[in-house]
Amino acid sequence: MELRQLEYFVTVAEERNFTRAAEKLHVSQPGVSAQIRRLERELGQELLDRSGRSVRTTEAGEAVLPYARAALAAVAGAGLAVDELTGLLRGHVSVGTVTSHKVDLPGLLAEFHRDHPAVGITLSEAPSDRLLEGVRTGEFDAVIASVGDSTPAGVGIEVIEDQPIVVAVAHDHELAVHRVVSIDTLRGRPLISLPRGTGLRARLDEACAAAGFTPQIAFEASDPGQLAELAAHGLGAAILPGVFAAARSEQLKSIGIDRPALRGRLVLAWRADGVGSPAGRALVARARAAVGQAGPRRG
Repeated sequence: MELRQLEYFVTVAEERNFTRAAEKLHVSQPGVSAQIRRLERELGQELLDRSGRSVRTTEAGEAVLPYARAALAAVAGAGLAVDELTGLLRGHVSVGTVTSHKVDLPGLLAEFHRDHPAVGITLSEAPSDRLLEGVRTGEFDAVIASVGDSTPAGVGIEVIEDQPIVVAVAHDHELAVHRVVSIDTLRGRPLISLPRGTGLRARLDEACAAAGFTPQIAFEASDPGQLAELAAHGLGAAILPGVFAAARSEQLKSIGIDRPALRGRLVLAWRADGVGSPAGRALVARARAAVGQAGPRRG
């Protein structure tokens, strides 16, 4: 029994005509007939009723048809898996990212696309908690997100940046006389922060809750650069990754946070159990290599 014979049989059964089946298969009609006759002799039963104006499957043909289709589908699936694994000729990957970071993600995706042009790529922006949940559920193959000191359950990570979280204020702000403040110093003060769902906001909320109060958030923005601008205009104390405050030292005073010290890690994250498409696994490997070569940036 040959796969070609099964393919010819399935096509004739679907087309109900030898000539149309031969045209669809791009072979001669006598060739199709001959191969199906060989299959029937091997099985010892006629599979097609040729007595009418249209070809019909016999009772034996109806019994064989689903198995023939399944065999052809299995072969096609095996070929697809090998193609994706070795050449990534087709497939799709989904990448998620927080809004602001210094990773050359467009460059990374461009290199991946050049090597695997038939793999579709979707890029989405979302808060860190949404991205990490998407990795766990398989919605995203890889994400760039912010996490705390511990690794979230169900994901693997490669650290991109490990930065202190600081208080950034205008130079004439009352806190500007301090080099370091405790988390309790922020009690009751108007703060400028990223919205809920972000890693930085989670670190702030956790630390304030441990100290027995809820932070008073006067302004929220999704971009750390915007938080810095608001603080520079005297609208409150911005809670920022240290690198963003340092970049605006002419406008802002950066104050460390102690008791407890807060740090935020920007990470590349992927599903820890390795489940996913070959294309997705290849993208993760490419991204991990790029992040690993650069090494984590620490502040």
